[in-house]
Amino acid sequence: MKTDELIGLLSTGVDVVEPRAAARRFAIAIGCGMLGSVASMLYTMRLRPDLVEAVFLPMFWLKIGFVASLLATALFAASRLSRPGARLDSLPSLMAAPVVLMWAIAIHALLDAESAQRSALFFGSTWRVCPWLIAQISVPAFVAAMLAMKGRAPTRPRTAGFIAGLLAGAIAALVYCLHCPEMAAPFIGFWYLLGMLIPAVLGAGLGHFVLRW
Repeated sequence: MKTDELIGLLSTGVDVVEPRAAARRFAIAIGCGMLGSVASMLYTMRLRPDLVEAVFLPMFWLKIGFVASLLATALFAASRLSRPGARLDSLPSLMAAPVVLMWAIAIHALLDAESAQRSALFFGSTWRVCPWLIAQISVPAFVAAMLAMKGRAPTRPRTAGFIAGLLAGAIAALVYCLHCPEMAAPFIGFWYLLGMLIPAVLGAGLGHFVLRW
């Protein structure tokens, strides 16, 4: 067989991959995951009763901004990891930036507070349930994110699973903001982050089995 004939044979039936296919897939996953997490939150919890007043408080938007930043960076990382050969050099620094900023604000808040108030700033009144509630309402988003990742071609299944889980956790944490009354930076920087890491660790464990190809 001649070279030209071989090339023609190999190229037969090859479909053109749309460049924005990954972005569309993850956009659909976020939409479905968000709706599922909202439904889960409303079914098992309720909106915070002072939500209308809370939206005028800077700390409410700091909390929203922190979670939204992690969601955006996790989405960016997920889209990169779903493409074989994509460079990941800047991703750790990009994902660490919102956490470092929130921890800096948290440390400043703790140092500025009276010693008797520091425990309340860190533990709040819901630290025992906060991470688990975030993990609980992340289940719909977790399934959607893992399906979106599986539909692509990740070459690092554990890392891809971790990022898919983190994306789901960030979606759930954003929804949880509508219920949670906690506003202190130390609480948000630790317990919210822990809640987002629970599905991320679960995703890393499942990624080795679910996302291999």
